[in-house]
Amino acid sequence: MRPNLLFSSLPISSLLFAASSLPAIVLSSPQSVTPKGEWSFVQNGTTGITALEVIVVSPTLILMFDRVFGDPLQIDGHQAWAELWNLETNTGIALNAITDTFCASGALLSNGTMVSLGGQLVELPPNSTTPPDGDGRMGVRLFEPCSDPSGLNCALFEDPATLHLAANRWYPSSLRIFDGSLMIIGGTHEGTPFYNVDPENTFEFFPPKDNGVPRFSPFLERSLPTNLFPRGFALPDGKVFIVANNQSVLYDIETQIETPLPPIPNGVRVTNPMDGTATLLPLSPPLYIPEVLVCGGSNSSDSIPSLNLTTQDPASDQCTRMTLTKEGIEKGWVVERMPEGRMMPEMILIPDGKVMIINGAKTGYAALGSVGELVAANGQSNADHPVFTPVLYDPEAAVGRRFDREGLPTTDIARLYHSGITLTPNGNIFLAGSNPNSGVVENDTFHTEFRVQYLNPPFMSRSRPIIHNVPEKVAFHDKVTVGIDIPNDLNEKDIKVALMDLGFSSHAFHSSSRLVFMDAELSGDKKSLTITTPPNNRVYPPGPAYIFVTVDDVTSKGTRVMIGNGLSPPVEEQGVLPS
Repeated sequence: MRPNLLFSSLPISSLLFAASSLPAIVLSSPQSVTPKGEWSFVQNGTTGITALEVIVVSPTLILMFDRVFGDPLQIDGHQAWAELWNLETNTGIALNAITDTFCASGALLSNGTMVSLGGQLVELPPNSTTPPDGDGRMGVRLFEPCSDPSGLNCALFEDPATLHLAANRWYPSSLRIFDGSLMIIGGTHEGTPFYNVDPENTFEFFPPKDNGVPRFSPFLERSLPTNLFPRGFALPDGKVFIVANNQSVLYDIETQIETPLPPIPNGVRVTNPMDGTATLLPLSPPLYIPEVLVCGGSNSSDSIPSLNLTTQDPASDQCTRMTLTKEGIEKGWVVERMPEGRMMPEMILIPDGKVMIINGAKTGYAALGSVGELVAANGQSNADHPVFTPVLYDPEAAVGRRFDREGLPTTDIARLYHSGITLTPNGNIFLAGSNPNSGVVENDTFHTEFRVQYLNPPFMSRSRPIIHNVPEKVAFHDKVTVGIDIPNDLNEKDIKVALMDLGFSSHAFHSSSRLVFMDAELSGDKKSLTITTPPNNRVYPPGPAYIFVTVDDVTSKGTRVMIGNGLSPPVEEQGVLPS
């Protein structure tokens, strides 16, 4: 029996955030760039933990989580499993956590507070003393907005006795919804080697709704046993799209009705332990029509015992795309093919509207040490044959011409299970982690990876647009005028303005990742830009965002803003809702 524990009341001081503390600054580049203006991987720095969960928490800081299993980073005389990474210095500092964050989820609230949710039951490394971590399965950890660009005065807040989930959740997902709170999806109760055999087939919310009682989900029950880390997206009408296993659904939070959608074609499974990835494609005015893209995973049946699977089973090269309108759902999924199959890829929205598909392996599965054939040199990895070259997907191109890797570089670092990645406010991509092992391993082919890389776009070596005089807080359904400096060699008639949530990366998925394009008008003297913000808090769930301006394929650095009233959730409807 799982304990029937509910949240206590969340202290207002734990969530209070003054929007004025959000600095409207522009970052300098965190590393040198290639003079030729090419895509390039740059290695710069090493983490002290495996970066299996990654989220940008300020213009200069990334927060990472791992587990207590031998990482070198120390705090207060014991191993740390939370780290702040400084994008300006490429160094990290330890944060003190109380509960185990292994395979948790997280997102940002409407007031800017980062919430880490769930985790694992305490595990003890061989021949070790008891680690100082507590059971993380009901864990709730808060990182309030911190104005210190170095992170030295930033801290996590935890009080497991009074602040916790209602259910044990290991391998859940979460996302910010229209009232600025978080929806928490699924998970499992105990450690499992592969399939979800002890599921938590419910949704709950933070701060809690329904008096803290989780909502049962027939969809989650139906998608067993391959439904860990479900992929969920808040849609412009307030509903939530979720895909798990090879099933998909629309969920109406307000009526609590699930509407089944067409299954993923060809039996492809796309959630852990057969990890594909998914994203909500960029939303554009005036209609903000939602489309989802789901890529990679496995064609293997989830009725096969894991010991009858192998590291050499091919990953799926399938991508499927569906428009989430009545007509689009009737049409169903449109099938496309990546250049190769990928298990555990990530998809990163980039400010010009394209999607970067990166990381993962050509064969095998997620998880570790649980399939029948393990390659000795690869340690405990369930996957093999890493994919070292990313590929760009252009949603606006014609079918058959959307995938492009011309000019994209190849790395020599495998990013497999327990990798983390994010777009940075500087406009490049941060990559860290990979550890398909039960602890820190140094000598196997797929060892514990502490090296940090950046994938730099070609514009990093060019003069870039600069936006300035950006308000720290902007309202929905409003016009905002900002200053802009456009280099002389750029065509100012080609301007895109993106409002972005950079998301929370864990297990081949970027929860809450979002890009909403905004209409913009350049002044006659080309010195100011008037931007029309999203119409309401369903098109963009209220909370922190970064504004990027792309002129003639050259993207500015991101400027952080608070969109909406900046209050603690749940917040009221804002802007103008469609009739």
